[in-house]
Amino acid sequence: MSTRVSARTLALVVAGGAAGVGLRAALTMPFESAGAQAVVLATLSVNIVGSLLLGVVVGLLDDRHPSWRAFLGTGLMGGFTTYSAFAVQTAELLATDPAGALILAATALALGVSAGFGGVCIGRRIADEAGATEPMEDSE
Repeated sequence: MSTRVSARTLALVVAGGAAGVGLRAALTMPFESAGAQAVVLATLSVNIVGSLLLGVVVGLLDDRHPSWRAFLGTGLMGGFTTYSAFAVQTAELLATDPAGALILAATALALGVSAGFGGVCIGRRIADEAGATEPMEDSE
């Protein structure tokens, strides 16, 4: 089975990704002069906020509005958050402070997943119209 990505969808992801990377850089670069620990905390914060916001996008848009989801979810939030920087920072910390590295990894995972879950719940709540009834086939 072959699936093709349209040029329009790819352009939306690239544009969103560029905006997300720019936003992340604007928020984290000021911490570089404060030392490695500040950069790690800035990266952790960006990833947690990004997980929350991605959850909101997913919960709000679900399978609706695939262009917006590509731009906001895959693009903007994908560019904003950074697993690779987190992984390298954790690996560097592992060499000097193994316990701290494990705490960082566990904290990032727990808070990221919790933020993502909370975001999905928020997005779904926003998407639900007050007083709207769901179609018979969707209700239980």
